[in-house]
Amino acid sequence: MSKRNAILAAATRLFSQNGFQGTAVSELSTLTGAATGTIFHHFRNKEDLFLQVLKDVKVNLLEQFEHHRQQTPPEESGIAIVADVITFYLHLAGTMEDQFLILHRHFPYQMAETSPVCRDHLASIYTCLLDIFEEGIQKGVRDGSVTVDDPRKTAMVLFAMVDGIVRLNTYRVYDAGALYECLMAACHRLLDGRSLSR
Repeated sequence: MSKRNAILAAATRLFSQNGFQGTAVSELSTLTGAATGTIFHHFRNKEDLFLQVLKDVKVNLLEQFEHHRQQTPPEESGIAIVADVITFYLHLAGTMEDQFLILHRHFPYQMAETSPVCRDHLASIYTCLLDIFEEGIQKGVRDGSVTVDDPRKTAMVLFAMVDGIVRLNTYRVYDAGALYECLMAACHRLLDGRSLSR
Protein backbone atom coordinates (compact mmCIF):
# COMPACT_ATOMS: atom_id res chain seq x y z
CA MET A 1 0.00 0.00 0.00
CA SER A 2 1.37 3.42 -0.94
CA LYS A 3 1.90 6.03 1.76
CA ARG A 4 -0.94 8.12 0.31
CA ASN A 5 -3.35 5.17 0.43
CA ALA A 6 -2.22 4.32 3.96
CA ILE A 7 -2.96 7.91 5.01
CA LEU A 8 -6.41 7.72 3.37
CA ALA A 9 -7.22 4.39 5.05
CA ALA A 10 -6.19 5.69 8.48
CA ALA A 11 -8.02 8.98 7.92
CA THR A 12 -11.20 7.10 6.99
CA ARG A 13 -11.00 5.18 10.27
CA LEU A 14 -10.30 8.31 12.35
CA PHE A 15 -12.97 10.45 10.68
CA SER A 16 -15.54 7.68 11.14
CA GLN A 17 -14.69 7.26 14.84
CA ASN A 18 -13.91 10.84 15.89
CA GLY A 19 -15.61 13.06 13.34
CA PHE A 20 -13.89 15.84 11.43
CA GLN A 21 -13.21 18.19 14.35
CA GLY A 22 -12.12 15.34 16.61
CA THR A 23 -9.53 14.03 14.18
CA ALA A 24 -6.09 15.53 14.72
CA VAL A 25 -3.46 15.44 11.98
CA SER A 26 -0.91 14.59 14.68
CA GLU A 27 -2.91 11.45 15.53
CA LEU A 28 -3.01 10.53 11.85
CA SER A 29 0.75 11.04 11.70
CA THR A 30 1.30 8.74 14.69
CA LEU A 31 -1.04 6.10 13.30
CA THR A 32 0.55 5.99 9.84
CA GLY A 33 4.15 6.82 10.70
CA ALA A 34 3.97 9.62 8.13
CA ALA A 35 5.34 12.99 9.16
CA THR A 36 2.85 15.88 9.15
CA GLY A 37 4.79 17.35 6.22
CA THR A 38 4.30 14.10 4.28
CA ILE A 39 0.56 14.21 4.94
CA PHE A 40 0.39 17.80 3.69
CA HIS A 41 2.52 16.88 0.71
CA HIS A 42 -0.29 14.57 -0.43
CA PHE A 43 -3.21 16.70 0.80
CA ARG A 44 -3.40 20.51 1.04
CA ASN A 45 -5.09 20.46 4.45
CA LYS A 46 -7.40 18.37 6.63
CA GLU A 47 -10.48 19.40 4.63
CA ASP A 48 -8.80 18.34 1.39
CA LEU A 49 -7.98 14.99 3.02
CA PHE A 50 -11.60 14.53 4.11
CA LEU A 51 -12.88 15.40 0.63
CA GLN A 52 -10.58 12.74 -0.82
CA VAL A 53 -11.97 10.25 1.71
CA LEU A 54 -15.50 11.08 0.48
CA LYS A 55 -14.38 10.64 -3.12
CA ASP A 56 -12.92 7.24 -2.24
CA VAL A 57 -16.18 6.22 -0.52
CA LYS A 58 -18.00 6.78 -3.80
CA VAL A 59 -15.37 4.91 -5.83
CA ASN A 60 -15.40 1.96 -3.41
CA LEU A 61 -19.20 1.74 -3.34
CA LEU A 62 -19.42 1.80 -7.13
CA GLU A 63 -16.65 -0.79 -7.51
CA GLN A 64 -18.41 -3.10 -5.06
CA PHE A 65 -21.75 -2.71 -6.83
CA GLU A 66 -20.17 -3.16 -10.28
CA HIS A 67 -18.41 -6.34 -9.17
CA HIS A 68 -21.64 -7.63 -7.64
CA ARG A 69 -23.69 -6.69 -10.71
CA GLN A 70 -21.39 -8.71 -12.97
CA GLN A 71 -22.45 -11.79 -11.03
CA THR A 72 -26.19 -11.08 -11.46
CA PRO A 73 -27.88 -13.19 -14.15
CA PRO A 74 -29.08 -10.87 -16.95
CA GLU A 75 -32.45 -12.65 -17.17
CA GLU A 76 -33.47 -11.66 -13.61
CA SER A 77 -36.66 -9.64 -13.32
CA GLY A 78 -36.51 -6.01 -12.30
CA ILE A 79 -38.09 -6.67 -8.92
CA ALA A 80 -35.55 -9.44 -8.24
CA ILE A 81 -32.74 -7.03 -9.15
CA VAL A 82 -34.11 -4.39 -6.75
CA ALA A 83 -34.36 -6.97 -3.97
CA ASP A 84 -30.76 -8.01 -4.69
CA VAL A 85 -29.60 -4.37 -4.64
CA ILE A 86 -31.27 -3.84 -1.25
CA THR A 87 -29.71 -7.00 0.17
CA PHE A 88 -26.28 -6.05 -1.19
CA TYR A 89 -26.56 -2.50 0.18
CA LEU A 90 -27.25 -3.94 3.64
CA HIS A 91 -24.26 -6.25 3.18
CA LEU A 92 -22.00 -3.33 2.23
CA ALA A 93 -23.14 -1.39 5.28
CA GLY A 94 -21.78 -4.25 7.38
CA THR A 95 -18.50 -4.65 5.50
CA MET A 96 -17.77 -0.93 4.94
CA GLU A 97 -18.70 0.28 8.41
CA ASP A 98 -16.22 3.18 8.52
CA GLN A 99 -17.40 4.58 5.18
CA PHE A 100 -21.07 4.29 6.11
CA LEU A 101 -20.42 5.88 9.51
CA ILE A 102 -18.82 8.84 7.75
CA LEU A 103 -21.87 9.18 5.46
CA HIS A 104 -24.21 8.97 8.44
CA ARG A 105 -22.42 11.51 10.62
CA HIS A 106 -23.59 15.11 10.75
CA PHE A 107 -20.28 16.80 9.95
CA PRO A 108 -20.17 16.10 6.17
CA TYR A 109 -23.53 17.84 5.79
CA GLN A 110 -22.38 20.76 7.94
CA MET A 111 -19.29 21.07 5.77
CA ALA A 112 -21.45 20.88 2.64
CA GLU A 113 -23.25 24.06 3.72
CA THR A 114 -20.07 26.07 3.13
CA SER A 115 -18.08 23.82 0.78
CA PRO A 116 -19.50 23.36 -2.72
CA VAL A 117 -16.94 20.59 -3.33
CA CYS A 118 -18.17 18.64 -0.31
CA ARG A 119 -21.79 19.18 -1.37
CA ASP A 120 -20.92 17.92 -4.87
CA HIS A 121 -19.19 14.82 -3.45
CA LEU A 122 -22.18 13.96 -1.26
CA ALA A 123 -24.65 14.61 -4.10
CA SER A 124 -22.55 12.44 -6.39
CA ILE A 125 -22.50 9.55 -3.91
CA TYR A 126 -26.25 9.61 -3.41
CA THR A 127 -27.00 10.16 -7.10
CA CYS A 128 -24.97 7.07 -7.99
CA LEU A 129 -26.75 5.00 -5.35
CA LEU A 130 -30.16 6.24 -6.52
CA ASP A 131 -29.21 5.39 -10.10
CA ILE A 132 -28.47 1.80 -9.04
CA PHE A 133 -31.85 1.48 -7.30
CA GLU A 134 -33.66 3.16 -10.19
CA GLU A 135 -32.04 0.91 -12.80
CA GLY A 136 -33.72 -2.16 -11.29
CA ILE A 137 -37.02 -0.34 -10.94
CA GLN A 138 -36.96 0.73 -14.60
CA LYS A 139 -36.21 -2.83 -15.71
CA GLY A 140 -39.12 -3.99 -13.55
CA VAL A 141 -41.44 -1.47 -15.19
CA ARG A 142 -40.36 -2.77 -18.61
CA ASP A 143 -40.80 -6.45 -17.70
CA GLY A 144 -44.00 -5.92 -15.67
CA SER A 145 -42.61 -7.02 -12.29
CA VAL A 146 -42.78 -3.42 -10.97
CA THR A 147 -45.79 -1.13 -11.35
CA VAL A 148 -44.97 2.47 -10.44
CA ASP A 149 -45.56 5.76 -12.22
CA ASP A 150 -42.28 7.50 -11.42
CA PRO A 151 -39.21 5.23 -11.12
CA ARG A 152 -36.91 8.05 -9.89
CA LYS A 153 -39.19 9.17 -7.07
CA THR A 154 -39.85 5.55 -6.14
CA ALA A 155 -36.07 4.95 -6.05
CA MET A 156 -35.71 7.93 -3.70
CA VAL A 157 -38.39 6.67 -1.32
CA LEU A 158 -37.05 3.12 -1.45
CA PHE A 159 -33.46 4.24 -0.86
CA ALA A 160 -34.50 6.50 2.04
CA MET A 161 -36.29 3.58 3.68
CA VAL A 162 -33.36 1.17 3.21
CA ASP A 163 -30.73 3.74 4.24
CA GLY A 164 -32.82 4.59 7.32
CA ILE A 165 -32.58 0.95 8.42
CA VAL A 166 -28.83 1.04 7.73
CA ARG A 167 -28.50 4.15 9.92
CA LEU A 168 -30.26 2.38 12.79
CA ASN A 169 -27.80 -0.45 12.38
CA THR A 170 -24.76 1.84 12.01
CA TYR A 171 -25.52 3.52 15.32
CA ARG A 172 -26.36 0.20 16.98
CA VAL A 173 -29.93 1.32 17.67
CA TYR A 174 -31.49 -1.71 16.01
CA ASP A 175 -30.20 -4.76 14.18
CA ALA A 176 -30.91 -4.43 10.46
CA GLY A 177 -31.06 -8.22 10.16
CA ALA A 178 -34.03 -8.33 12.52
CA LEU A 179 -35.90 -5.92 10.22
CA TYR A 180 -34.94 -7.59 6.95
CA GLU A 181 -38.18 -9.50 6.29
CA CYS A 182 -40.38 -6.50 7.15
CA LEU A 183 -38.19 -4.22 5.03
CA MET A 184 -38.39 -6.51 2.01
CA ALA A 185 -42.17 -6.87 2.37
CA ALA A 186 -42.56 -3.08 2.55
CA CYS A 187 -40.32 -2.65 -0.51
CA HIS A 188 -42.38 -5.16 -2.50
CA ARG A 189 -45.59 -3.29 -1.58
CA LEU A 190 -43.99 0.00 -2.64
CA LEU A 191 -42.95 -1.47 -5.99
CA ASP A 192 -46.46 -2.77 -6.68
CA GLY A 193 -48.28 0.49 -7.26
CA ARG A 194 -51.55 -1.43 -7.58
CA SER A 195 -51.40 -2.35 -3.89
CA LEU A 196 -51.21 1.34 -2.93
CA SER A 197 -54.38 2.19 -4.81
CA ARG A 198 -56.47 -0.56 -3.23
